[in-house]
Amino acid sequence: MSAVMMERFSAASAPAMPSWQPTGLPAAAPVAGNMCVVPRCKIKFEKCTGGFKLHCKCDDEMSCATLQNLCKMLCDGLCSCICSCNGLECCKCSFANCHCKCEYTKDGCCITCTSGDKQCCEMLQACCDCCAKCCENGCCCYVCFNNTPVCCGTC
Repeated sequence: MSAVMMERFSAASAPAMPSWQPTGLPAAAPVAGNMCVVPRCKIKFEKCTGGFKLHCKCDDEMSCATLQNLCKMLCDGLCSCICSCNGLECCKCSFANCHCKCEYTKDGCCITCTSGDKQCCEMLQACCDCCAKCCENGCCCYVCFNNTPVCCGTC
């Protein structure tokens, strides 16, 4: 039985189990934390015909190359932006109702999300305004493809 399973029984009702592990050793190795390191960049939101553009600008070549490689691997999936304030998610916009394409720039990338539908375009531009306002007021924005962050930053 695992340590978690043993906690469910009281000591009096637990059957005596022979130990198969040598004494003095831990039952299992500690699990490493699930961490994701993404490049930090300046993010700029810009409305355009049919939707909006998201400009991610990196300060150094290594961050730029990392961002472009992550986009290259993941950009065919669902694009979303998550804004957090003091580590707590305060806004999440998923751009499922549009077509998103990623183009590389000399210092990062430009993600364009557009739709031919008028109402979808209005929703996209409202999301653009919301994310821009969050960033302008101190939130950190995480740009994601398939819920995997590719960069984070502020305005």
